[in-house]
Amino acid sequence: MFTKTTHGITINVQPEYDVKNSFPSENRFVFRYNIEIINNSNLNIKIMRRKWTIYDVGFGFTEVLGDGVIGLTPTLLRGETFNYFSNVVLRSGVGNMNGIFFINNILTDEVLELEIPKFSLLAEVLSN
Repeated sequence: MFTKTTHGITINVQPEYDVKNSFPSENRFVFRYNIEIINNSNLNIKIMRRKWTIYDVGFGFTEVLGDGVIGLTPTLLRGETFNYFSNVVLRSGVGNMNGIFFINNILTDEVLELEIPKFSLLAEVLSN
C-alpha cells in the first residue's frame, strides 16, 4: 500500500494488476487501483477535482484532469472515510501514477491540494 497525508487527510492507494482484462499480446495491461481517503483533519471537505500524472515506460507521461472522482464530488466530514476504485491501461505493462485531489474546505470555501502518493504499476506477467 502507498500512503500520503496532507492537511491531516490520508490517502491510501492499493494497485493491482487485472489479469482478466489485460491482453499482453496486444500491449494492453490493465491495472485497478483502490483509493481510501481518510479525513482525520479538523476540516469538512468536498472533493472537487483530480489531476493524475501517468507514466508508461517507453511511452511517456499522460496527464488526466477531471471533476470529482468516478463521477462524484463526495463530502467528507471530520472523521469520515471515502473509498473507490478505478482503472488505468498501460501499453508497456510498467509505470507509475501520482496526482492531486483539489478539495474545498466547506466552511471557508478555501481550495486545498491533497497529494496522491506515487504508486508503481508492474504487470505480473512481465516479472517472471
